[in-house]
Amino acid sequence: MKELLILVAKNLVDQPEHVNVIEEENDGITTLRLKVAPDDMGKVIGKQGRIARAIRTLVKAAAINEEKKVNVEII
Repeated sequence: MKELLILVAKNLVDQPEHVNVIEEENDGITTLRLKVAPDDMGKVIGKQGRIARAIRTLVKAAAINEEKKVNVEII
């Protein structure tokens, strides 16, 4: 799931070298924290958060196949 998030984020931004994902496991829930360059933040969030919502939906769908729970945070 981390690799999927990195792949999606790198294809959205202008500075893919600044994409970083931190993965933390806590009580059976995996939290993925996506960090991008400040200039690319709008591209990851999108208008009214639509792209961010789509990214979360995509990662959660991949997690269901692996029977895991995942939260995606954009920092």
